[in-house]
Amino acid sequence: MASADDVRTFCLSLPGVTERTSWNQPAWFARSLMARMWEDGVLTVKTEEREGLAGTDPETYFWTPHHNRSPLLVLARLARLDMAELEELLLESYRIAGPVPPTG
Repeated sequence: MASADDVRTFCLSLPGVTERTSWNQPAWFARSLMARMWEDGVLTVKTEEREGLAGTDPETYFWTPHHNRSPLLVLARLARLDMAELEELLLESYRIAGPVPPTG
């Protein structure tokens, strides 16, 4: 079972990710929003697999009418995710959000 602390720790371990609030919830940004706590125990991430995830496991993955205009956003119930699945979701979301390029 994953937690909001697990999300925070993993997100902040990625290059260029910062934390700030969005809609009064903790959120993590690369070039754009990467992940945000939607409500207690529910995480918003970006994925190209939204339909497939929600179609095969609707108890874990879902979205609200608010998310209809953003087809890359999906909500995930943290209590139903193990760490490997959480990290996979966050890495995909990081890739989509546009990681900060190295300087030099």
